[in-house]
Amino acid sequence: MKVIQHLNSAKGSLLSFEILPPLKGKDINSIYAGIDPLLEFKPSFINVTYQREEVLYKERGHGLLQKIRLRKRPGTVGICAMIKAKYNIDTVPHLICGGFSKEDTEDALIELNFLGIDNVLALRGDAIKSEPQFIPERDGHVHAEDLIRQIAGLNKGKYLYEEQEEAAPTDLCVGAACYPEKHPEALNLSTDIAYLKRKVDAGAEYLVTQMFFDNQKYFDFVGRCRAEGITVPIIPGLKPLTNRKHIAFIPKTFHLDLPVAFSNELGKCRNDEEVKQVGIDWGIQQSKELLAANVPCLHFYTMGRSEAVRSILEKVR
Repeated sequence: MKVIQHLNSAKGSLLSFEILPPLKGKDINSIYAGIDPLLEFKPSFINVTYQREEVLYKERGHGLLQKIRLRKRPGTVGICAMIKAKYNIDTVPHLICGGFSKEDTEDALIELNFLGIDNVLALRGDAIKSEPQFIPERDGHVHAEDLIRQIAGLNKGKYLYEEQEEAAPTDLCVGAACYPEKHPEALNLSTDIAYLKRKVDAGAEYLVTQMFFDNQKYFDFVGRCRAEGITVPIIPGLKPLTNRKHIAFIPKTFHLDLPVAFSNELGKCRNDEEVKQVGIDWGIQQSKELLAANVPCLHFYTMGRSEAVRSILEKVR
């Protein structure tokens, strides 16, 4: 079932969450351990994120360096198929521009269609850590908007090679990301929303926000999107802080603010357990307010660690 069908037929706010593929070397049980504790809350769909490869340089003697591409985590297609088969829950694989040519993208979309996976979240993806800015693959997409157009085209039977006869269309629901506190590369929120409108016009049927900790910023963002003619559902993304490293890492990495009341409480914490409890309490408060506002869905970034999210849901579901 498509995400947009879930959203359109829902009688209240849905629940979804997002997992990170395990590091290579870990078995499938590490995925089950992140999903099983949340099943009782009946998630409508599960996102599986995709992590960009890293680039390493190894010395080969005589002053020569060998460039090596290293993927620390497996891809999303097999994991999504496994989750759907085991749990009968719809899955949303993340598909990024980085590291993929247009032909690679087409192949991945065809695989998803063959497997009966109805959804995809289209993202540009981050730059490789060793590169100062995003650099697409040769014959790859530069922007998420372009990736969305390719998916929308394939849904109409438009393949890369037009001479292909009797080309069957795919039928994928496309989601896209949005940023209540603006994308870190955007000049300002107004231009960011203008680019977001282009993604929706290209074929994105719903949006999922980057994590945020100030609900008012989400409400204001949705209002501005509606004023600019963006009418698709906008799903709020939430992540509880669970340790002291998060206090500095998350605002810096994701370019967002922590509300003063939240940061004041975090400042009183002496250890990770106290931070985790403050993070859970804040997540409960956020979730209750969002549910009272009838948001389409609560989307939790669990990253495979479900304990804190479970503690929140026990209080709000």
